[in-house]
Amino acid sequence: MNVTYFEKERIFKLDTPNTSYLLGIVDEENFIGHIYYGKRLQGHDIAYRMRTQEAPFVPSRNNRERCSFYDCFPFEYPTAGLGDYRESCLSIRTIGGYSGCNLSYVSHRILEGKPQLEGLPATFADEETATTLELTCVDNHIGMKVLLYYTAFCDTDVITRSVKIINEGTQAFYLTKVLSACLDMDNQDYEMISLHGSWARERHIQRKKVGYGIQKVSSFRGESSHQDHPFLALVSPSTTQEMGEVYAMNFVYSGNFQAQAEVSQFDSIRMSMGIHPENFCWKLEQGESFQAPEVVMVYSSQGLDGMTTAFHHLYKRHLIRGEYKDKKRPILINNWEATYFNFTTEKLLSIAKEASRLGIEMLVMDDGWFGARSSDNCALGDWQVNEEKLSGGLKYLVDEVNKLGMKFGIWFEPEMISPDSNLYRAHPDWAIAIPGRVATESRQQYVLDLSRQEVVDYVYECVAKILRSANIEYVKWDMNRQLTDLGSIDLPADRQGELYHRYVLAVYALQERLTKEYPHLLLENCSGGGARFDPGMLYFSPQIWCSDDTDAIERLEIQEGTSLIYPLSTMGAHVSDCPNHTVGRVTPFETRGIVALAGTFGYELDVTKIAQEERDMIPEQVAMYHKYNDLVREGEYYRIASYSQNHKYDCWEVVSQDQKEALVTFVQVLNRANFKSRNIKLKGLKKDILYKLEGEDICYSGEALMYAGIQIPNPWGDFQAKLLHFYCPRFSIYWIIHVVNQGHLVF
Repeated sequence: MNVTYFEKERIFKLDTPNTSYLLGIVDEENFIGHIYYGKRLQGHDIAYRMRTQEAPFVPSRNNRERCSFYDCFPFEYPTAGLGDYRESCLSIRTIGGYSGCNLSYVSHRILEGKPQLEGLPATFADEETATTLELTCVDNHIGMKVLLYYTAFCDTDVITRSVKIINEGTQAFYLTKVLSACLDMDNQDYEMISLHGSWARERHIQRKKVGYGIQKVSSFRGESSHQDHPFLALVSPSTTQEMGEVYAMNFVYSGNFQAQAEVSQFDSIRMSMGIHPENFCWKLEQGESFQAPEVVMVYSSQGLDGMTTAFHHLYKRHLIRGEYKDKKRPILINNWEATYFNFTTEKLLSIAKEASRLGIEMLVMDDGWFGARSSDNCALGDWQVNEEKLSGGLKYLVDEVNKLGMKFGIWFEPEMISPDSNLYRAHPDWAIAIPGRVATESRQQYVLDLSRQEVVDYVYECVAKILRSANIEYVKWDMNRQLTDLGSIDLPADRQGELYHRYVLAVYALQERLTKEYPHLLLENCSGGGARFDPGMLYFSPQIWCSDDTDAIERLEIQEGTSLIYPLSTMGAHVSDCPNHTVGRVTPFETRGIVALAGTFGYELDVTKIAQEERDMIPEQVAMYHKYNDLVREGEYYRIASYSQNHKYDCWEVVSQDQKEALVTFVQVLNRANFKSRNIKLKGLKKDILYKLEGEDICYSGEALMYAGIQIPNPWGDFQAKLLHFYCPRFSIYWIIHVVNQGHLVF
C-alpha cells in the first residue's frame, strides 16, 4: 500500500517509486492543506510547511483574521467567495444567487486499485499497481458533498486527481467552476513550459518566466485545440532535459480546459487545471452528482527526461486500451494527398495494387466517398456510399483490396453537418445554434448537437451501418471545426451552460460504444489534424493524427512537443509527397521516412505517380519499420538535441527496456560551411556493457557513448537524416572479451 494515514498528525502520505505527496487536516474546521510534493521522503511529520504556526494562524486561534488565513493557506482544493482572493477550483451559485462555499474534511477511505470515472476516460490500474485516497468533504450550509480522489501509482512516478460533487441538500445549486487539481507551493522563481500552436503547427514548446499574477493556457473552442494544449509544467530556471525540478499537469479531457499558474502577494504559486469556466454552468438537482475529469500530475527531479518517462509509462500501461495497445500497427497509405476528392474505385484499386506490391499493409479511403461530396462544402451527415464514385459499392472495393492482402480503412467526420446536405434540410434543428441568430459557419459546416440522444443515435448508426457492410478494420474519426453559437433547443434556459461538457461526454459515449461493438477496430482520432491530441482521446484510440502538416522538417518541432508527453506509438506519422502540399518544401525521400519512423508509420501520396527511384525505396522503408518498430513503440524515449532551440539539427533516441539496444535519429536541417562532425552523447545505456554500431565493426562501451559521445560526420546538403542502431552483440568476440573481463561468461 502506497497511501498512508497518520492519525495522530492527521497527515496523508502518497508514495510513488521516487516521489511523495503529503497533505494534512488542520484546525477545528478541518481545512485540507497541501504540505509537500517532491522527492520521496521516508518520514512524514513536516506539517510545519503549512505555516499554521505563523500569523495569521488558524481561525480557531485568530478568527478576526479569518480572511487573511483564507488568502494565504496552501489549500488542496480552494473554493471561492469567503476570503481566498486567489483563483479558486470550485465556485457555485445557489438558487438565491449566492456564490460562497467552503469545504471541511469529514472522512476518508483508502482503496486498493483505482475506481473508474463514470462517463469519462481516465487512467486505470489494478490492486497491484495503484492505491487511491478518497477524501470526503462537505459544505453543510448548502448541502454539498465533495469527494477528492488521489491515486498513487506503484510502477511510475505519477499521481492522478479528480473530483466528484454531490448535492445532498434540499435545493438545487449551480456549479459555475469545477477544476480538477490544484498545487499550492512557495514560488521558487519558476518558469512555465506550455505547448502552443495553430492548425499545422501544433504543440510547439514555449518556456517563459512566471511573474506575479496569472499566467494561463486555455481553450474554450469546444475541444482541447490546436492553439493551446491541456498541459502545464513549472520548472526551476536551471532545469534541462537531464536535470532539475519539474511539476507537470496533463488533463485527461478533450474539451474546454484551463491550466494556469498564479503568483500571489506572498510569493506563493498556485498551479491549477480543469474545465474552463467560460460558458460553463452545471445545474445539480437534489441527489445528483457531477464527476470532473482527471488530471495527471508528475514530479521529476531528473529534468524533462524524467517527466517524459513518467508520462510515457503511464499512458502506455494505464491509459491506452484495446487490441492495438501493445501491438504493431499496420503500415497504411491514405489517399488524401494522392487524390483529394477526385477518386473512383479504379483509382483507389490502382493505388492499392502498387502499394501492396511495395509492402504497404492497409488502404485508407479518406474524405469524399459519401453523398454528393465532391468538395468540402456539402454532404456532411449524408453517410451513404456514393456509388457513382465507388462503382460496385463499398463492399466490392473492400473485398478487392482484401484480395491484395491489404486491410481497408475509412474516414468519417460524424460530429458535423453541412448546410448543403439532406440531413440539414430534414433536421436543421440538429445543428448547434442560438435560436433567431444566423449561425456561424466554419469550413461551410455546423456542429451537430450531441447533447440530444436522437442525434447521438443517428450518428452512431450511420457509422456502424457502414462498418457492418464490409470488412473495415480502421476508422479515421475526424472533426474539422470548433464550436460556436452555443445553443441547444432541448436544454432549458438554466442548463444551456452544460452544452460544452455534454458535447464532450457524448463524443466519449459514441467512441466507447464503437470500440465495444468493434473491439478489433483500429481507431485513429483526428481533429483538423492534431486539435484533439489529448489523453482523453488516447483512451479510445491508441494513435491520433498528429498534424495535417506532413512536411518532415515542420514535423520535427511538432513531434518534439508531442513526445514531451505522449509515447511515439501514439503519433500518426506519414511519408508525404514533394513538393510538400503544406509548405512546398522538397525533402529527400529517405529523410521523410526516417522522420515518420518516430510514430505510426504510413504514406500519404500517390504511389503510382512518384518517381521510380522513390518507389524503389518504399520496400526498404517498410523493412525499416518492421525492424525497428518494436523498439520505437516499447522503448524509452530521450531527447538529445532540439532543432527548435539550435536551429540547425534535431536528434532523439529510443532505448530498449533491457538497455541492450538503442536507435538514434539524427536530422540535419541546415548544413554549414567548413564545419566539423557533431558530437552526440547518448542516454539511457548501461555504462559497463559494449554496444556495436550496425554497419561498423567497432564496439563502444555504454559509458563512452554517454559521457564521451559519438561523432556524426557532417552530411552534405540540407534536410539529411541518419539512423544509428546500437546493439549488444551477444556471443561476438567483443561481447566474449567483455564478459570474460567481468567474470560472468554464461553459455
